[in-house]
Amino acid sequence: MQKINQRYIKSIVKKALFEDLSPKGDLTTNLIRAKNKVIRARIIARQDGVISGLEFCKTAFKLIGKETVFMKKIKDGKRIKKNKIIAEIKAKTNTILTAERTALNFLNHSSGISTLTNKFVNKVGKRAKICCTRKTTPNLRLLEKYAVKKGGGFNHRFNLSDEILIKENHINSENSIKKLIIKAKKKNKPITVEIENIKQLKQVLGIKFKRILFDNMSLKLLRKSLKLCQNKYETEYSGNVNLKNVGQISLTGVNRISVGSITHSAKNFDTSLLI
Repeated sequence: MQKINQRYIKSIVKKALFEDLSPKGDLTTNLIRAKNKVIRARIIARQDGVISGLEFCKTAFKLIGKETVFMKKIKDGKRIKKNKIIAEIKAKTNTILTAERTALNFLNHSSGISTLTNKFVNKVGKRAKICCTRKTTPNLRLLEKYAVKKGGGFNHRFNLSDEILIKENHINSENSIKKLIIKAKKKNKPITVEIENIKQLKQVLGIKFKRILFDNMSLKLLRKSLKLCQNKYETEYSGNVNLKNVGQISLTGVNRISVGSITHSAKNFDTSLLI
């Protein structure tokens, strides 16, 4: 995963604030006579879960009002109980009301991903790594992969330049798995080959590369495939993984389980901001 830093955080938070305030600002808050009065507010968790995205939340308030004092009551990656305080804010009324929705959108989205990821992690224990995919929200991939890590998960490749992943459509376009692997080895990048059946697996066994990804296999076929690999490759499973079946998949001995839903289908974490 690429490094997450303040420049990145400010960049995407600025875009989100512009989206919310363009073209004429916060018309409702501007009606308030005492909008420059300094007040306090609390962000409260409305469910149990894992918190992440606090810096994005804080930045939204700071960009609207430099006077903002943002006090975290918990760190990213930590579990929180329902009705506990996540953070306290001291700022002008205008700052808090204007930044509130953007700030909570980042916090809730990130914490939702971390919370769902953590549920998957708890289902498999140390038997396998839970990994995210590239099924992310456009322009929010870095945030979402960060949230996965804070939930105890692991990052797959960040983008198409990071690693080589030879999938079904690549194989169908070239008509030879071996040729693609031979070409890929010249790039000096980690190589993963997606396998759907035993016939394909036997075509690649013996060729040196990093990882085999078993896609949408039955558990019976997955066990047989893992036995044929003889621990000579790192192994991964993907395809229709959910909280009900992930535990059984991990019991096969596969090293990694990739789960697209932890980024593309995570429910927003529930919070409230109260003045």
